[in-house]
Amino acid sequence: MGKCPSCGEWNTITEEVLEREDRNKPRWKANEKVTIASKPKLIADIAYQEQQRITTKDNELNRVLGGGIVAGSMVLIGGEPGIGKSTLMLQIAMNLANLKVLYVSGEESEQQIKMRAERLGTPQNLCYILAETGTAQIFQQIEQLQPDILVVDSIQTLHTAVIDSAAGSISQVRECTGELLRFAKETATPVFLIGHITKDGSLAGPKMLEHMVDTVLQFEGDRHLSYRILRTVKNRFGSTSELGIYEMQSAGLREVSNPSEILISQREEDFSGVSIAAMLEGNRPLLIEIQALVSTTTYGNAQRSSTGFDSKRMAMLLAVLEKRGGFRLGTQDVFLNVAGGLKVEDPAVDLAVCTAILSSFEEKPIPKTIAFAAEVGLGGEIRAVNRIEQRISEAEKLGFKQIYISKYSAKGLDKKAFKINIVETSSMGEVIEKLFG
Repeated sequence: MGKCPSCGEWNTITEEVLEREDRNKPRWKANEKVTIASKPKLIADIAYQEQQRITTKDNELNRVLGGGIVAGSMVLIGGEPGIGKSTLMLQIAMNLANLKVLYVSGEESEQQIKMRAERLGTPQNLCYILAETGTAQIFQQIEQLQPDILVVDSIQTLHTAVIDSAAGSISQVRECTGELLRFAKETATPVFLIGHITKDGSLAGPKMLEHMVDTVLQFEGDRHLSYRILRTVKNRFGSTSELGIYEMQSAGLREVSNPSEILISQREEDFSGVSIAAMLEGNRPLLIEIQALVSTTTYGNAQRSSTGFDSKRMAMLLAVLEKRGGFRLGTQDVFLNVAGGLKVEDPAVDLAVCTAILSSFEEKPIPKTIAFAAEVGLGGEIRAVNRIEQRISEAEKLGFKQIYISKYSAKGLDKKAFKINIVETSSMGEVIEKLFG
């Protein structure tokens, strides 16, 4: 109809989709309570209560969530296909002692999940499996079962009868998440959602999906390597800088409680181009191995390649070494690698990167008992980094004899509390003199 029969105007009619009420949709007991209108309060008068958390047997997940699973929280986990999201959640669902867990799968059949469960081990709780994609049917089963924790794999496969669109569309994802959010908040039941990601690495679906949930976790790593990293992107109940490390094995994911011992290769001889950096991932100190290879270029332009480290920052550090140190690296190919598949953003790795490059360039190995923790400035100065005590303690715990830090980090540092030899430096030239003569 082109002309409006009411006002007589042309092309003013727009389509509106009327959402029909789903009578099969369950009514939660919390909805039947009489709500009292909220009133403004002084912030000093608000009574604070610590959130009750469910502590799992997975210490890495507890750390990333901020101490455990909060009642009524909604957690979204995203990651590459085949990285191990379903394995991680099924493993957690099976190991939650004294709790009833409902694992809803819209991607796999019950037989497929059973095969994975047999590989992961014997369930230590009441873990129920439901292969269903319709939210009305899921809520009916939830009402009968009354689970303590709900896991949904994945949110993109669910669909609700309220919206007339295909599963995985923006409106379906938003509406299904809204229904699950109401269920989580009204019944104080924790809900875990597994989400797909796009080809650029962001979570698929509307950005509103990340705003609606309480916690967003990113499960990342190279499928060809055995290590996986669980990183916090958003957390309303804890820090967003925490990190959990797992190792993928034939029997599932194993927690890595001391990643520094794994990230540092056990080598019998000293090789050139290898240095150890003391870095921080969230509140966790890690010692990682920086590997560099410098060779004369055989092409017109020198190659610059880095894995796990920002290539632009590496180019900046190379310019500092050439300008301030006098090393002719313009005709050299430089390749840099962070061992273990980690992606490093901590500026405290700068000094280890510079020393690894110079070690390969000069063909002089750095003793494997030396670690580095300092930032390098454009003037060649060695700058201070935060929480130096934790970095020194981690290096000392792993048996290192020396650690190079900025002299500005040493202000107020109690050296007598450490057995490791702390070397204070102020410039890149001073470090080069001490290491390479």
